[in-house]
Amino acid sequence: MVINVLNPTFEDRAAPFKYASRMETLSGKKVGFISNGKEGTLVFFTHLNRLLRSHFKVADVIWLTKANYSAPAEASIIEQAQAWDLAITGLGD
Repeated sequence: MVINVLNPTFEDRAAPFKYASRMETLSGKKVGFISNGKEGTLVFFTHLNRLLRSHFKVADVIWLTKANYSAPAEASIIEQAQAWDLAITGLGD
């Protein structure tokens, strides 16, 4: 009997990147939620939406859901996110 052991690690080095600047405030900002579409995200994002609006005075919260929970976000979602000040992604089961 032969047992094959696979190594799932990625061996290439990640390309260098720069972190985004930290925002001074969320007041008046446009925030977008990108959900994977699973049931658990609804409760989390609903609560987060309430907090962002009441405590942090965000101007708008946009909710989008990916078509496939295990795939990257569609190009249309990424395109819409370009207009947001902050994107929050979430998953839930």
